[in-house]
Amino acid sequence: MTLDSTDLFGALFDRRVVPVLVPMPAPRPYSYAVPEGMAVEAGSIVQVPLGPRLVVGVVWDGLDDGTVDPTKLKEIEKVFDCPPLTRDMRAFLDWVASYTVTPPGLVARMALRAPTAFDPEPMVEALRLTERRPERMTSARERVLATASDGFSWTRSGLAHAAGVSSGVIDGLAAQGVFETVFMPPPPVVATPDPDFAAPRLEGPQKEAAADLLTAVEERKFSVSLIDGVTGSGKTEVYFEAVAATLRAGKQVLILLPEIALTASFLERFQDRFGAKPAEWHSDLAPRTREKVWRQVTTGQVRVVAGARSALFLPFEDLGLIIVDEEHDPAYKQEDRVFYNARDMAVVRGRIGGFPVVLVSATPSVESRVNGEVGRYRPIHLPTRFGDAALPQLGVVDMRRHPPERGGFLSPVLLNQVGKAIGRGEQALLFLNRRGYAPLTLCRVCGHRFQCPDCSSWLVEHRFRGQIQCHHCGYSERTPEACPECGTLDHLVACGPGVERIAEEVERHFPDARTIVLSSDLMGVKRLRLELEAIARGEADIVIGTQLVAKGHNFPMMTLVGIVDADLGLANGDPRAAERTFQLLSQVTGRAGRTGLKSLGLLQTYQPQHPVMQAIVSGDSDAFYDREIHERERAALPPFGRLASIIVSADARSDAEGHARALRNAAPRVDGISVLGPAEAPLALIRGRHRFRLLVHGRRNSDMQSFLKAMIAGGPKERGSISVQLDVDPQSFL
Repeated sequence: MTLDSTDLFGALFDRRVVPVLVPMPAPRPYSYAVPEGMAVEAGSIVQVPLGPRLVVGVVWDGLDDGTVDPTKLKEIEKVFDCPPLTRDMRAFLDWVASYTVTPPGLVARMALRAPTAFDPEPMVEALRLTERRPERMTSARERVLATASDGFSWTRSGLAHAAGVSSGVIDGLAAQGVFETVFMPPPPVVATPDPDFAAPRLEGPQKEAAADLLTAVEERKFSVSLIDGVTGSGKTEVYFEAVAATLRAGKQVLILLPEIALTASFLERFQDRFGAKPAEWHSDLAPRTREKVWRQVTTGQVRVVAGARSALFLPFEDLGLIIVDEEHDPAYKQEDRVFYNARDMAVVRGRIGGFPVVLVSATPSVESRVNGEVGRYRPIHLPTRFGDAALPQLGVVDMRRHPPERGGFLSPVLLNQVGKAIGRGEQALLFLNRRGYAPLTLCRVCGHRFQCPDCSSWLVEHRFRGQIQCHHCGYSERTPEACPECGTLDHLVACGPGVERIAEEVERHFPDARTIVLSSDLMGVKRLRLELEAIARGEADIVIGTQLVAKGHNFPMMTLVGIVDADLGLANGDPRAAERTFQLLSQVTGRAGRTGLKSLGLLQTYQPQHPVMQAIVSGDSDAFYDREIHERERAALPPFGRLASIIVSADARSDAEGHARALRNAAPRVDGISVLGPAEAPLALIRGRHRFRLLVHGRRNSDMQSFLKAMIAGGPKERGSISVQLDVDPQSFL
């Protein structure tokens, strides 16, 4: 006799013992007894005792072996009044835990990040008009009665605002019995989007792309589409049609964005198309708002979420589509506690749930490009900009032939073009992916270099704040006046440029220009959004920014983009260095000329013949991808091979190195998988902890997870300050 899953859980329920997954790094769920009269099911969110504390957990799938005596187990304390995690969500969390070799409780914790939202939101006190009328009528009271005569219930503040009166007028009428107190459900965190609110404006290539995408959505089964279109080609408008079709089918939609806190323009575009903004989900939300969004996602009240990578773990009631915008962006990789790539996990969630996933980028990752070429993904190409707007004319500035003036970093060629752009009333963008004033400060007398006491990195000068700071651990101190080594005054020199130093140089050359510096460490999210809106309105002449200016912003008057140091991303041993440099520089130069104005992009470089520079300037992205794919295949690097990184850290260097060597010795002998290292990490010291790395390399079909589990199990246990982190499919090699 066989039992289906319902029968299995029924048998489990009869025994009154259930497995509960708690948000701790435990390898498996714990068993708990179910008190008499309490009803639970797989996916129920519960509160259970764990040691001296009460913690939130999830009733998980599976049966106990029948040997556990329920009377000897701790009991579940409470079942929260919220929808249980769906079978698909539980399968997804299990899959992520298995793939990333992470304790499943840590993965489940990402789905339970709003503990006060597990119980229903309290009802809202409201007022409803009765048959009674006030003893004395005034014009203010007349306005209130006219407003409330629609028969609906109103909150005090809402009615006062709508009628244009003070809350005292409302309270006086309520005291006379003109209003009765009622209770309403809490309001939605956002209005329901209307898929037919505004007709889309699509042109020929966009219409064809939208038709291809709608075919995938209407099939109502798992598929992955890759929208590959040049900057400004209307990719967002195309996938909005897939969003509209999904909403008409009664399903929920998740749109992942790499920098949701900075994309106010996206939210406005969504509202223009659907009549309401999507719910936001990112770390900068107020806690109360996060709780409302979490709750209303689980009940289906929120239909569309636009969020950062963590939104992938929201427990949607009926998810029907995931969009991953800027799918190539490194921000989708989380490198803390649970190491995962949200782009790849979005594809997995779609496969488990049986619904389509759409990846979007002007510069797709090599992995996605290969998947499109071999047929795993459905490629959708947009080769031209919307409205026939021309792409910027691109060129390199050979810094060997056109060097900057002494002490400067901007070539006369670039400065000349900046002057022409602002002279025409247009805008110029100078891009340098380096925060602060200078990456290194040293003493000209004794050669002392200012280094972080807790990291193997130089302290970056931030002249606007009068500090030198470590960008890895946050350590900072006031910029000294004298060298701490030799005591010499006024002989400290800043080496190399950051965006603040470029701003200083721009001020010398263009003192009357309105200049804005955009960098994540200069302002909070709200200030950044205001600055971006001001740039879009034309209230700045010259914008100097780091990589956050490349995140899909639309600046109508931007006609010149200058890359200050195009070689910066190529100067390391990262196997993805060429790909990332190509993507970043292509995205930045794509900020120019998006509204049809003639535009120019200039790349300052000491390597004008480098394949990345040639690919960008020629516009031949196919040649670059072909070369990069060939190199990856020849070296059996992803997507033609598999990588995993093991980072061993400890307070003492000898402990970290010894543990890493012992892990290497414990590695099983498996054909097709090799272990490189251990070697001291490029960033050998972070926050006072010494770091060693091992790199595991295998064939594409290698069972990397089983290899890593055997390696960890056969190696020494983590003791004292020693910590081991596993990163499957690493993106960073620092």
